[in-house]
Order: sequence, then C-alpha cells, then structure tokens
Amino acid sequence: MAVSPDQAPPEGFALHGRTSPLTDPWAPIYARTTPQAVILGLWARGPHVNGRGFVHGGLIMALCDNAMGLSCVQAAGGEASMLTVNMTVDFLEAAQIGQWLTFETEFVRPGGTLAFAQAFARADGVPCARANGVFRIVRREARSPRD
Repeated sequence: MAVSPDQAPPEGFALHGRTSPLTDPWAPIYARTTPQAVILGLWARGPHVNGRGFVHGGLIMALCDNAMGLSCVQAAGGEASMLTVNMTVDFLEAAQIGQWLTFETEFVRPGGTLAFAQAFARADGVPCARANGVFRIVRREARSPRD
C-alpha cells in the first residue's frame, strides 16, 4: 500500500517539533505527548525500508532511542537532557510500507544520574520491536557569559 507523505496522522498526533539531520529524510514524523511519555509515529514509506522492503532496523532503533530519551526528559521535569549510555533492541516482527508505526515508551525510571526506559515499536498496533535504554541525565545549569 503506497502512502503519501501528506497523509494525515491518526487523531492526537501532530508534526514532531524536534528535527535532526538524521531524521530529516524520514519526515514527516509525528508526536503525541501524554503525561507519561512522548510517542512518535510515522507512516512507513519508501525512504524507511531496507533492500528487502521491510522497515529498516536502524530507523526503528533510532526512533525508539528518540522516544525513550524524550520521555526520560519529560519524567525528569524537562530540566535535563539525556545521553544514551546503552540500548538493546529485540526485533519481533517485520514492519511494512503503508503501516502506521508508533514508538511508545512504556516505562521510565529516572534516577539521580541515570534513567532507564523501555519502549515498543508497533506497526498498525502490533509490536515489531522492544527496546531497553539507559540514559545519562545531564542537568541544565546556568552558564556564565564566558562559556
């Protein structure tokens, strides 16, 4: 099933406000914020697949990492940034062109120095990957004008 980049996302999702050179070619990426997490979503299209026509594992890993990091920031009150220390991903099913993919953080445990998270990538609601991440919490501090 071909999907247009202009296809509207499901209700509750809006264009994701944070962009990066890595994710720009995958746009549009959408986000929905809940009190517990930032959920990312996109329609799987040609730029998202590998040579066999399945959604590329690297895209799944990168967007799970992004969703978990943003959710950890939210759990830390938004006053920190996160650096990925470790991440593991288990691939459960192949995702296909035309499917709605979501990257949903389901568990966040922020600590003093580290935060732990778990996310699922879902294709049309069916889990296709599970990710676990450990993030270093970098507190934002006021900087002097010399910095």
